[in-house]
Amino acid sequence: MVLSPDARWEMVDILATRTVTPGSYEPSLADVAGELTVRPLTGIPVALAALYAFWSIFTSFAGTLMTDGFMVKLFDGYWLPYLQSVWPDPGSWHYFIFVGNPLAESSLEAFGVLTSGFFVSIGVVLPAVLVFYLTMTLMEDSGYLPRLAVLMDTVLHRIGLHGYAIVPTILGLGCNVPAVTATRILETKKQRFIMMTLLALFIPCGAQLGIMMAVIPESVGVVFLCLLIGFGLFGFILSRLIPGENPEILVDVPAYHWPVPEYVAKKLWNRTKAFLKEAVPFVLVGILLVNLLYLGGVIQALADLLEPVFVVWFGVPKETAGPLIAAFLRKDLAIAQLSTIAMTPYQLIASVVLVTIYFPCVATFVVMLREGWRQLLASVAVLLAVVFVYGGMIHAIGILLGVA
Repeated sequence: MVLSPDARWEMVDILATRTVTPGSYEPSLADVAGELTVRPLTGIPVALAALYAFWSIFTSFAGTLMTDGFMVKLFDGYWLPYLQSVWPDPGSWHYFIFVGNPLAESSLEAFGVLTSGFFVSIGVVLPAVLVFYLTMTLMEDSGYLPRLAVLMDTVLHRIGLHGYAIVPTILGLGCNVPAVTATRILETKKQRFIMMTLLALFIPCGAQLGIMMAVIPESVGVVFLCLLIGFGLFGFILSRLIPGENPEILVDVPAYHWPVPEYVAKKLWNRTKAFLKEAVPFVLVGILLVNLLYLGGVIQALADLLEPVFVVWFGVPKETAGPLIAAFLRKDLAIAQLSTIAMTPYQLIASVVLVTIYFPCVATFVVMLREGWRQLLASVAVLLAVVFVYGGMIHAIGILLGVA
């Protein structure tokens, strides 16, 4: 017997009537909260409040309490004077490499492997990374992150992405390495390429954020504004230039629930352990390499060669060549090095933006290579073009405003 579609639906209605008993639905407080955080009218203020809370905790705990209140006193009051007193021959090459400037009064300015190397990685970056990973874990495990993805879907569609691109974006604020891997959750090659390129260009990692708070605390907002504008502008351009599809988001949003402390602690430990194993050696090797290049005259030769580009096009001192080389190893290290160069406030902000949007650090570079060498080469070509164009635009705006 062959049934028509209408007959099939009639049979379904009969079966449903006999087997399903309708009940009443009483939404819980978690259901109401979940609904309110995905609606733009109420969800956007909640997202802004969450962002403000995160930033307040980040600056007060990582910056003011841990770094300024404890680590600076430890490293500048005890560790640096101890090394300066026991290390022999302040005029030697080994003193320059491992202790740094013999006249430095702070570990950040000394720029030696054992002074700035340990202060940047342990004294500044570690507290910042701890706060960031704890906040992100709580957002993940409470169920807020999928709702944020739904909320951001409309905005991110305008730059060729969908709402789940918020996951690698937030991960990138901790470390770009897992963020590049997380781009695999996006559905098309176009989305993955745009996200990977924007991550390498405009998303500073937690280590950079921590060192920015230590070096230019009053100008972090301006740097973020430059990066946010660049993220939207070049994302919009890339979405128009790159062929491919941008499908709608389809995501299962779980109910809100309290994070399990054991799981939070385990995630926090694993992520922090990975940071310590990866970041600390890179910072120490980075300072060692840059100091060797300084001693060999390579940094000075590069600075002289690239002076027209740095001074005329970007409006920053030619000495920025050294930090840009260090940035390939660790961008937080490069920003710390910028603080030792004499610059105007505009030049310092422009230099920090350049270091951020310049080539990705070597760890991110390796992960991007795993995603495919063609994508990597295409991303590098876009990176070079964006650095040149956007760096010039920032300088032009600085001239128009009379600050450059």
